[in-house]
Amino acid sequence: MPKTRPTILILTALALEYAAIRPYIEDREERVHHNGTRVEIGRLPDSPWQVAISELGVGAERTATLAAQLIEWLRPQAVFFVGVAGSLKNDIGIGDVVVGTQVYEIHGGKQTSEGFKVRPKALPGSHALEQAARSAARDLDDVEVHFAPIATGDVVLADSESEIARFIESNYNDAGAIEMEGSGAANAAHFSGQLDALVIRGVSDHANAAKDGADAGGSQKLAAAQAASVTVAVLRKHLPRGRGSADSEEGPQERHTDDHIDFRGATFYGPVTGKQGCGR
Repeated sequence: MPKTRPTILILTALALEYAAIRPYIEDREERVHHNGTRVEIGRLPDSPWQVAISELGVGAERTATLAAQLIEWLRPQAVFFVGVAGSLKNDIGIGDVVVGTQVYEIHGGKQTSEGFKVRPKALPGSHALEQAARSAARDLDDVEVHFAPIATGDVVLADSESEIARFIESNYNDAGAIEMEGSGAANAAHFSGQLDALVIRGVSDHANAAKDGADAGGSQKLAAAQAASVTVAVLRKHLPRGRGSADSEEGPQERHTDDHIDFRGATFYGPVTGKQGCGR
């Protein structure tokens, strides 16, 4: 039996995020999980990876459920959640990219007669993937990459003076960006058995009253493109499990494993070509 490439799973919430990563993947084929969730699977040139991409929709709970199904089906070596986010820091600008060193679930806590008592929960990003990202970032001249925690909450933050903004500032002060799905992907990876996971977000706004104007000006498309380019750079640095660069003199493109994906029960749609529109 011929050897197959190890698999990476890249998840997005929005169509424009999916459209940003899709052109990097060649020889795409669409496959359908028995519950209806669709993925496109192809190869990432100049890397050892087969890449599966899926657009899941908005929200951490939805992401966690669907990501868990895809992880069980595809058996990837790592999971990425890639897309856009709002900046929580003045020095993280629109078009910059935040790599999540950890992901905070911001809504955990207990309401008491003394007020709301925060019960923080943080899920760390994969050390190996973070190291690959730091290495890749050194060679990226056209994007500013920041390494910081990312806050995840079921909220679109468009008022920097709001109660939720003050809550985040008080309790998650080191967070560099806020988004809605990262903790779902991180939890799915964690409960699958310590699967490597990383959240990579391009900044499309400053999580304030100017958000709508920034989005209307094309900042989401820019942010998604920057996040996609950083993700691809990370994958070209990261090697399959157990394959350090000192293991042999063989180039990464020849580093295949015997990982096998069983697609029995899936619907096969054949090669997919062309680009997908970015509209929401």
